[in-house]
Amino acid sequence: MSHPLIDSVEEKCLRRRVPEFHSGDTVDVLTRIREGGKERTQVFNGVVIARGGRGMNERFTVRRIVNNEGVERVFPLHSPSVVDVAVKRRGKVRRAKLYYLRDRVGKARRLRELRVSKEKRGGAESKAAKSPPPAEVAEGEPVAAPA
Repeated sequence: MSHPLIDSVEEKCLRRRVPEFHSGDTVDVLTRIREGGKERTQVFNGVVIARGGRGMNERFTVRRIVNNEGVERVFPLHSPSVVDVAVKRRGKVRRAKLYYLRDRVGKARRLRELRVSKEKRGGAESKAAKSPPPAEVAEGEPVAAPA
């Protein structure tokens, strides 16, 4: 249950441009790291195995393999330390939580790639390419129906 006062305070801190990604997608998460007085950006790439929470508490879990050892990291979506989330590959999955990947080894760990057609990907631009531009009609001239 949420409270309107809490929602209004949280709304100011929410990230405006939330990247669109889902479970099964391979992503690069750019995080801001502070070491001493210096600040740098570090990339953590892997497969999104879960998303959860809502509002300021929304988070996602990314899993990758380092030296034949699985490493999972949970990132808060609206955190200022998360600079960007870049989707490298879309995964075709049928579940929201992919915890079963923890038990998989080798090629069984791979997910199928989701192929998106140009109509779905392009949206408005693909529709504009299909339909011809409207014909200009002078005032007073009758409009003929297309044959």
